[in-house]
Amino acid sequence: MRVGLVSPYSYTYPGGVGRHVESLAEELTGQGHDVRLLAPFDPDDRLARVSHRGTSPERRPLPDYLIPLGRTFGLSSNGAVANLALTPHAVSAVNRELRNGGYDVVHVHEPNSPVVSWVATESSPVPTVGTFHAYSTSAIMGNIVANGLGARRLYNKLDQRIAVSEAARWTAERWYGGRYKLIPNGVDLGAAPTGPKPAPDSALRLLFVGRAEERKGLPVLLRSFEALRAAGIEARLIVAGATEEEVSPFLMDPEGVEVAGRVDDDQKWKLLHEADLLVAPSLGGESFGMVLTEAFAAGTPAVASGIAGYRDVLRDGVDGVLVPPGDPKALGETLHDLALDPRRRERMSDAARRGASRFAWPRVAREVVATYEEAVERPEPATRKDRIAVATGFRPRDGAAAAPPQRLPSIEPAFDANARRSPAMRIARKAAVVGFAAGALGLTWYALQRLGMDSIVKALVAATPVWVLLAFALMCVSMLVRSEAWYAVLKAALPGSRVRRRDTARATMIGVLMSATLPARLGEPSRAFIVARRTGRVRENLPVVLGTLVSQTILNIVALVILGTIMFATVGLFRGREDSLIIATLAPVLVLALVILMPMLLRRGKPSRFVRVQQAIALVRGAMVQVRSGLAVFKNPKAGAWATVTQLTAWGLQWLSCYVLLVALGLDDKAGLGAAAAVLFAVNVTAVLPATPSNLGVFQAACVAVLHAYGVGHTEAFAYGVILQAVEIATALTMGMPALLNEGMSWKDLRLRALHAAPVELAAAARRRESEA
Repeated sequence: MRVGLVSPYSYTYPGGVGRHVESLAEELTGQGHDVRLLAPFDPDDRLARVSHRGTSPERRPLPDYLIPLGRTFGLSSNGAVANLALTPHAVSAVNRELRNGGYDVVHVHEPNSPVVSWVATESSPVPTVGTFHAYSTSAIMGNIVANGLGARRLYNKLDQRIAVSEAARWTAERWYGGRYKLIPNGVDLGAAPTGPKPAPDSALRLLFVGRAEERKGLPVLLRSFEALRAAGIEARLIVAGATEEEVSPFLMDPEGVEVAGRVDDDQKWKLLHEADLLVAPSLGGESFGMVLTEAFAAGTPAVASGIAGYRDVLRDGVDGVLVPPGDPKALGETLHDLALDPRRRERMSDAARRGASRFAWPRVAREVVATYEEAVERPEPATRKDRIAVATGFRPRDGAAAAPPQRLPSIEPAFDANARRSPAMRIARKAAVVGFAAGALGLTWYALQRLGMDSIVKALVAATPVWVLLAFALMCVSMLVRSEAWYAVLKAALPGSRVRRRDTARATMIGVLMSATLPARLGEPSRAFIVARRTGRVRENLPVVLGTLVSQTILNIVALVILGTIMFATVGLFRGREDSLIIATLAPVLVLALVILMPMLLRRGKPSRFVRVQQAIALVRGAMVQVRSGLAVFKNPKAGAWATVTQLTAWGLQWLSCYVLLVALGLDDKAGLGAAAAVLFAVNVTAVLPATPSNLGVFQAACVAVLHAYGVGHTEAFAYGVILQAVEIATALTMGMPALLNEGMSWKDLRLRALHAAPVELAAAARRRESEA
């Protein structure tokens, strides 16, 4: 049988689907079939790197059975990067080959991927089989492809439909309708090592195979691995399939981690055979675990996320263990338990090797060929009307009654770790954040319309440049003085580590830059990571450095109390209600006392009958202990006094900068130092949880509300808010960008590390720490 296999993905940027199609081509060829693979091909040149976000293609020889279809582009799709051909050359090449190739059957893989698979499905002149690989729960994309792009009509032209897993079948039936045969991806048992696995080493050998993408779960694994080593387990992690450059944005502590880079099949089989455990912590979007079947063939059990696509492959507790996706603590605990139980790993290894025969290529290929034969033997419609309806896709080619799309229950498992927040709660949370940000921007636009752009622009133009530059300089000096305060705190908290003023200043600048450009307080973990990285012991020092931020927070509260007192005294808000002023002033002091006393109030006693209450108390107690650890600087009167003086001096410089801007706009006759204190108080209180980068919109609203109480008009107050925020952002960029470049990191790298900076502590490590305490 002459078979034309069609793949929409680049041959030189191989992924799971591409490798499956290649293996199918080789297996069918070995069984005596005449096979051609129609797929895009990217040469290794500059144009390929530009069109794939800097990623180079693999240098692979052109096999005899490959018909190249031109270049591809790297596009974001389903949480990963899809390398698809979108050019007119690819369209014409597919049409020409299908028209002149003399095929008995055409097998289109991923018919829902543009444009090669679309064209092949639409214009194939011979019986056509389609294999659906993707798994997606996105209603937006599903409806766009199924309805907007006419996928249902297009797929009616397929003689047979195959799904590689229950997850892929769920996606296809949910959005496109139709009937699907379940034929899994195959694995080459002949290529897998057959000898006994290497003797267990003193270190647990973990292997990750895949691209360095967030969807693949590598950041989750790295956090779990750090926690595993912190719990006293000697372990090594090998990352295969990604380069050092791709892994580094996720890597905090390189100790014990080896990046093997991109490996060929022989190297991959060797790594799989030598590993004690394969770890596949994907977050979702996987329809089939090909890397799991390869690990099983090599006799290596797996620890994988319990997502729909993996549950078809891994038998939980038999040839591997399923863990909640995106939960580094659960993954770390599972790895810890398996590290201490080599006999269990050995039993799972034997079961994995035996179970791999379910996916052997000869068995899979026989099912595929049987599907080809059914497609070829299918009779043509009897009447001309039916032939036209089938040819145009308005009736299914398989001759059966139409099977429309149907609403199906979710096939994602409900783990306890994920049940804490329902999908409705996640959607509501995202909607609230988006709604708040949109509301802030909308109110800003409304204010601009009411106040008039002309009047605001005139107020801005009237600002004296010299005073604006002086305010900018004061902001820059304030940042350096603030870093000196943090340096004193760090020296007290890390007496045995090398902490330098230069590193602290650089981290402070970078933290301000991240806070100014992201709609969340990612500046704090960013600067903590920079300092911990410079000490050379990230895993041990990062929790301590994060704790030192508490000291600065407390000093910031003291500064806000002073500013608030000045504001209330000058604006007359509490005139005649001095008791309220005393309460407002003492509130932060009471909070500080509660922080110090809380761990003693929450000492462990008898276990509560209410498990959740007990867990909550333990969580709060741990947080309070960490807060107290950040107050170590105040044990040394000299260091504590220096940190307090420098931190409050930094606030004083910011206060003076706010006043200088009032002078620049000619508002100092109405609003003096008291108004400047009120502005600084308001913009910092409203920025506790910013919903937009730099708290845009809310910042200006706070300035208008405060300055109006001092008799400043709305237009001038809004202009003041604009120019004050511009000075703050200019300070962040001027100081932060050079610091970021000197650190040798990009904005994207630091963002990824900040998002995954929260340390993970396993139960064993927590018990050991508590016993030592």
